[in-house]
Amino acid sequence: MRDQSAITRIAAALGDVSEQTVVEIGPGEGAITRALIERARYVTAIEVDHELAIALRAYFPSEKLTVIEQDVLQFDFAAAAAEAGHKLAIVGNLPYYITSPILLRLAENHAALDRAVLMVQREVADRVVAEPGSRDYGLLSVMVQMYGPVERLFTLPPGAFSPPPEVHSTVFRWRFAPRFVELGVSETSFIQFAKQIFAQKRKTLANNLRAAGFEAASVQAAFAETGISPLVRAEALGLEELAKLHARLGNEKAASR
Repeated sequence: MRDQSAITRIAAALGDVSEQTVVEIGPGEGAITRALIERARYVTAIEVDHELAIALRAYFPSEKLTVIEQDVLQFDFAAAAAEAGHKLAIVGNLPYYITSPILLRLAENHAALDRAVLMVQREVADRVVAEPGSRDYGLLSVMVQMYGPVERLFTLPPGAFSPPPEVHSTVFRWRFAPRFVELGVSETSFIQFAKQIFAQKRKTLANNLRAAGFEAASVQAAFAETGISPLVRAEALGLEELAKLHARLGNEKAASR
């Protein structure tokens, strides 16, 4: 990244981290790393590339920085939070080909995390922050938003990078505040339920539920009780409605065993 104002905005979007450890995912050549070192109590940079990791250690010989040469999908966020003595702040320019796995990895480790400022391909950000009924709303929207609110911050053109990519990049902020208890659903079972009802976007919600193995009578009763139309698709329903339907069908399934 060569846009210094964007670097400053990304670091500032974390808020006050002067007493907090920040984990940077994929620092690359360290464009954002310096700004983080200036603001944070401590920075842990996770870089999978061996040569880049060596260069980062040489370029930033700071007592406030540790460079860990590791795949972020294998990084132990819980152990890092325990060592820091508080929840972690996350910053990252996520590579497109593993963006979703990284987001899910962060969601899995929500108990160790406070907030994240992440840069992703614009089309992925559109899906992450999408609202029910919009073209981009789907499984990724639900999976991320169930772990806390997200907000789009700004979008960068290809010219903000060197060499310029072929896509625009969007920065968004994610505050970790899971909604499972609030909505009365089990984390594990709801995530499985979400995967089932978004399995085939062209199918109605009722058809996806039956394809997932729910009995037609149970599905019909759940729609009647929740007031949700059996003709809608999952993309039309917000988290609250999905949770109500899941709770009703989950109880029905449990009672039938």
